[in-house]
Amino acid sequence: MDDKGSLAAYLGRGDLAFAPTEVSPNVFAMAMNTEDSLREYIRLFLRVPVIGSLTPLSRIFDFVANAAPAVKEILAVGKLCYEVRERNYDIVIVDSEASGHFVAQVSAPDALATLVRIGIVADQTKWMSDLLHDPAVSTVLAVVTPEEMPVVETIELRDRLARATPIDFAGVVINRMPTALVDTALLTAAREMRSAAEAGGSGPAVGSLASTIEVCEWLLERRRNAEHHANRLADALELGNVETLSEAAAGAHSPELITEHLEHEMRRIVNEHA
Repeated sequence: MDDKGSLAAYLGRGDLAFAPTEVSPNVFAMAMNTEDSLREYIRLFLRVPVIGSLTPLSRIFDFVANAAPAVKEILAVGKLCYEVRERNYDIVIVDSEASGHFVAQVSAPDALATLVRIGIVADQTKWMSDLLHDPAVSTVLAVVTPEEMPVVETIELRDRLARATPIDFAGVVINRMPTALVDTALLTAAREMRSAAEAGGSGPAVGSLASTIEVCEWLLERRRNAEHHANRLADALELGNVETLSEAAAGAHSPELITEHLEHEMRRIVNEHA
């Protein structure tokens, strides 16, 4: 839904277009484009052929959109609702914009319906609202990293969503959850060795060991903080649990491999100077 290209990068593709692209067998991806959405709307619902550039019409649309709230958002969410209504796909997964924009988009049909109660616009917004409000059809799954601000924003998202629209809130997925746990027994032995070496004023490996211990302690603290934020989120949203995605999925440079290297260094130093 945004133009950052993160989904295309994740899929290992070039820039995605408004026209769906098959990125895997029976899996298609597209990027939202307001002008293309307007073009498609005119062709499908107004039965008007669109030839050439939409520039003049887009200027008129921009004028109307700035005057009437929710018009731009309707084009975005309307495209998604249309694909669901037409059953063009088994399931439609939306990688939405930031939470503030997202709430405006999914509440747009309701907002526009309060302004226009009869006619074609009212008819269009009603079927969109019906799809969005049906928990058997639509739901919201928040994705959040286990950090202070993202957790606060996710709690606020659920509250704003509840005030703006009755769309279902399914739960939360915590992404990039630290899983690189340090061997605490090894860390304790390394701390004891460092203390003994410092007290004796000897040990060429003390400096190296101290740096390694410091990083491992930071990793442990980072994991504890992440667990704290995950528990806070579950309590605030009254969830029995939250689904987590490990940082290990990040690839070859994941913290899990870094931790393995640090533990190897600690073990080597401890064994050499035991």
